Amino acid sequence: MAATKPTIPSVWARERTKREQPALSRDRIVSEAVQLLDEEGIDALSMRTLGTRLNAGATSLYRHVANKDELIELVVDEVYGEVRVPEVSDPAQWRAGMTECAHSLRAVILGHPWLVSVLGQVGLADLGPNLAGQHDRMLALFRDAGFQAREAEQALNTLMAFVIGMTTSEAAYLSLIARSGLSEQEWVESIRPAAEQAAQEHPYVREGFASLRDEDPQVIRDADFRYGVDRILDGLATRLP
Repeated sequence: MAATKPTIPSVWARERTKREQPALSRDRIVSEAVQLLDEEGIDALSMRTLGTRLNAGATSLYRHVANKDELIELVVDEVYGEVRVPEVSDPAQWRAGMTECAHSLRAVILGHPWLVSVLGQVGLADLGPNLAGQHDRMLALFRDAGFQAREAEQALNTLMAFVIGMTTSEAAYLSLIARSGLSEQEWVESIRPAAEQAAQEHPYVREGFASLRDEDPQVIRDADFRYGVDRILDGLATRLP
């Protein structure tokens, strides 16, 4: 007897059930899950909690979503649909297009800070309709600019790795501040004496603190992110014919 092939553990790799209750659809479950995550964070997410919010038992949810891992795949794909990927008619505007993508993805991650904590456990998320569509449209910007297929993938992966890495740290920093109950400016001012004391024996760190002392911390974050995106695109531009 032939061995049964193992199933692929992903919501995108199994057949969607045709039986859906009008009052409880997958779309409604995902929408409520995103709202729960935005309000209470990833630790609050469970099938039982979600069922309570939807006035439905966990068993009803399992008719649409097999488990929490599938639910995470679905919510990640849902929020990625918020990323803007512009239509660029002039290939020479590829940099402007990718810059907008990078800043839009940053805004989405900061708007849904729980997202960074689940990016490493989203299974076959790239098979989701939003992620696959966004990926294809971003690749189109690189291909139209003149990058060959393989290098277009490498270029996009490099830029997205920077955006996700930079924004992961930023989201964690902002979450720390939010838990303190202070504004970002108040938090920076509260830790300044300790930070300056720690930098006394490190001249370059001390100089950096001094140069930014009167700057708005959000302006600094925006400038640092913009600098990284610009330098990556500068490097990628040298690869074009």
